[in-house]
Amino acid sequence: MKDSRYDILFEPVQIGPVTARNRFYQVPHCNGMGHRAPSGMAAMRRVKAEGGWAVVCTEVCEIHPSADISPHNEARLWDDRDIPALARAAEGIHEFDSLAGVELGHHGFRAQNRISREVPLGPSSHTVVSYDPVQSRAMDKEDIRNLRRWHVAAARRAKQAGFDLIYVYAAHGLTTPMQFLSRRYNQRTDEYGGSLENRARLLRELIEETKDAVGDTCAVPVRICVDELVGPAGLCSDGEGRDLIEMLADLPDLWDVTVGDWSNDSRPSRFGEEGVHEEYVSFVKKITGKPVVSVGRFTSPDTMVSQVRRGVLDMVGAARPSIADPFLPRKIEEGRLDDIRECIGCNICAAADNTYTPIRCTQNPTMGEEWRRKWHPEIITKKESEDRILIVGAGPAGMECAVSLGKRGYDVALAEATTELGGRTAREPLLPGLSAWGRVRDYRLGQLHQLANVDIYLDSEMSADEVLGAEFDRIVLATGSSWRRDGVARYHRIPIADLDDSGVFTPDDIMAGRFPTGSIVVYDDDHYYMGGVIAEKLRDLGLNVTLVTPAAIVSGWTVNTLEQPRIQKRLLEKGINIAANQGLAGFSGGAAKLACAFTGRETTIEAHSLVMVTARMSHDAVFRALTERQDEVREAGIKSFSSIGDSLAPGTIAAAVFSGHRYAREFEMDASDEVPFLREISELGPW
Repeated sequence: MKDSRYDILFEPVQIGPVTARNRFYQVPHCNGMGHRAPSGMAAMRRVKAEGGWAVVCTEVCEIHPSADISPHNEARLWDDRDIPALARAAEGIHEFDSLAGVELGHHGFRAQNRISREVPLGPSSHTVVSYDPVQSRAMDKEDIRNLRRWHVAAARRAKQAGFDLIYVYAAHGLTTPMQFLSRRYNQRTDEYGGSLENRARLLRELIEETKDAVGDTCAVPVRICVDELVGPAGLCSDGEGRDLIEMLADLPDLWDVTVGDWSNDSRPSRFGEEGVHEEYVSFVKKITGKPVVSVGRFTSPDTMVSQVRRGVLDMVGAARPSIADPFLPRKIEEGRLDDIRECIGCNICAAADNTYTPIRCTQNPTMGEEWRRKWHPEIITKKESEDRILIVGAGPAGMECAVSLGKRGYDVALAEATTELGGRTAREPLLPGLSAWGRVRDYRLGQLHQLANVDIYLDSEMSADEVLGAEFDRIVLATGSSWRRDGVARYHRIPIADLDDSGVFTPDDIMAGRFPTGSIVVYDDDHYYMGGVIAEKLRDLGLNVTLVTPAAIVSGWTVNTLEQPRIQKRLLEKGINIAANQGLAGFSGGAAKLACAFTGRETTIEAHSLVMVTARMSHDAVFRALTERQDEVREAGIKSFSSIGDSLAPGTIAAAVFSGHRYAREFEMDASDEVPFLREISELGPW
């Protein structure tokens, strides 16, 4: 039932010459598809519009070959040949009466130009932000005129493609206008350097010229960083960031306000609550008469209403919440709050872009699959038969599988060995900083309670014999995995020989409340979040902790999820010792033997206990037993048995959810030995 408390969120908002039908605004966000998979990108944006987002924007759109940030897969409007791909996105967004926005961008010295091989440009000469041995050249007046010309040309192409909002992008330190604004990057002495008015000259010119070119029918928003979070060395909300907004207050048609770089703007839930940016952005609406949008991982409609009523924002900006649930606005409008897949702030979505792959989401397994697999987040094909399905294991894979099969209409039994549903999504949220991750379990538990055709059996560990006698047509094994104790992972591919098992613990022990004593070594050869949070947990218990890793940094893969610097900083601030570039060679006699990852030179450190954060072992005993008893399987009338999630191959929670969803989607559907999804293949050019 619709709740009148949220009516304010569905009021229209005027943005220059166009009108948004409500206050829900999907800000520009990367997706790993861009110009290489434009149909996938367009279908994903189309679903957002269908889900009720009044404004749906693209990712950053490169305006020229000198803005090439390959291998990141972003949109492009280099020339007219790029128009059809972007037009497909705009057309899909318009199908549901939403406004289509495109974020035009030039990346200055942050563009390595690896594909185009253009020399990077910037306000001053700087090394590029990657480790590429490349440096930008300082732009002269002709370069600045060219940049302005490229931007206007791209804006006209965007208008031709059908976009309603055409951005001037000056945020995240990623763009040339932002680099001109920041004193850290701009050391010019001409009229484009020095004073804030001079440093803002390029931004002003781009806004004015873009409005002259397309502003008759298109709104021109500005995405701006009001606080670089570096103090007086950069723009800050109580200094030049505020001065800049005052200077240009009503020039753009909308202010899209950001804070810091991408890792701050999309701050992981471990390091920031919902609405974390309010203290930095709340001044903007007091200065401008134009609409203001910003983000804050908004998942609660009450928080959204509060932001609007208190005059913080006019429009609720979202990237990650719109990924976790593209239908969030419609569910609020229809009073279906319990059906919202709340973003958990894990930043797996960002990791996809940073690993140059199509976007994915822990909560929403259909994200990035809208076109290539034809998956819809709210629609699933109805059942093909009356087969009854037994799912053994109620972790993220088993729960997702049960929910999705239940929604298809199948009769499902979900058997869980313990007294609690959720598996790792029940245990891991109890670790430091991971409480929001419990939403993975909570959402699926709520959905299961709505499905009368899904029966749940707790405290029901099942052997192969019990599965054979259970009288089901199909068996799905989602029995999970456990952490290894023998050191096998990346550095060691076979068990460590010199290992005193009596003092070895794993993350499973810690999550079960079995804690080590004395001086602790946490050996992290997993390189995702677990090593860091286990070290933090033990340190919070007052233990002396050393984190040892063969990598150069702790939790190295979290570079992709925008967390790594914060993780390492937190560990150091808590007094946790870090021994990087060190493999574990042995553990016995109250000491851990370490080996330099480069030279092999061994050293020892005191260690009364050792926590192994290495590889995991699949719980696949039942699956293997059924494989060996095929005759009995047939006699029991079992048509198929399958393994999903961590019991098939340990991975992320996102991978487990995807595995469970994929089984449910593809169950009894026509299978093919060919590639299981559509591909976009480039046309051959002329010889």
